[in-house]
Amino acid sequence: MPHDVELDQAWADRISPGRRGLLAGSGVAAGLMALGAGGPARAAPETSATASTVPRAETLAVITPAPASGQSPWGYETVGEPTPRPTSVRPGEQVLPDLPRPYTAIKSYHAHVYFDEDTYEKAALLRRWSAERFTVELGNWNLEPRGPHVTPSYYFGFLPEQLPVIVPWLQLNSLGLTILIHPNTDNPKADHLHYALWVNRAQPVNPYGMRTPVDADGHALIEQIFPNTTPSVRIEV
Repeated sequence: MPHDVELDQAWADRISPGRRGLLAGSGVAAGLMALGAGGPARAAPETSATASTVPRAETLAVITPAPASGQSPWGYETVGEPTPRPTSVRPGEQVLPDLPRPYTAIKSYHAHVYFDEDTYEKAALLRRWSAERFTVELGNWNLEPRGPHVTPSYYFGFLPEQLPVIVPWLQLNSLGLTILIHPNTDNPKADHLHYALWVNRAQPVNPYGMRTPVDADGHALIEQIFPNTTPSVRIEV
């Protein structure tokens, strides 16, 4: 079949402008007609033919939005602000310490169990199992973010002596839930951010607003736990 340049161009003009230059003169008309797509050619509008000859980059206008009324509360030099170095929240680590901290600085632990609308039944089962087997301080249900915890949760507190049993028990019986285990020292912020253990996976916590409570003399008060459960089931061994 003789090559029909005009017919090729007619078909090229019917598709996107970015491909017209590639298809024109390439013999596509013959292929389309073989597939039953042939038909009377219709000339493309003059504006489309013109657009195909203009580089794409030159057709993209830079749109600058009209300025809103008012002023930015942050000013207009924020891009030039220096990069600050946050103060360390780990006590005693502004410089390298001479000695390790004593492990006896930990007075108790918290285990925070996180859940949502899809996993609350698992959380309820784990809560019951824990109360049946351990002497702990069991908190109430937090159905909304509370304190540094950004999702629903509940917690139970326990003593350092119980750590070797409760941690492996939670590892094996977490039911796939995310659990934060942190110590209670004289720095609650560091307890949640840097001294924590996670079962399954970590998730965000926001303890930056936490402050260490102090007594009337300014001495740090470390959170104590007061067990409120009575075990009724022997732990499986």
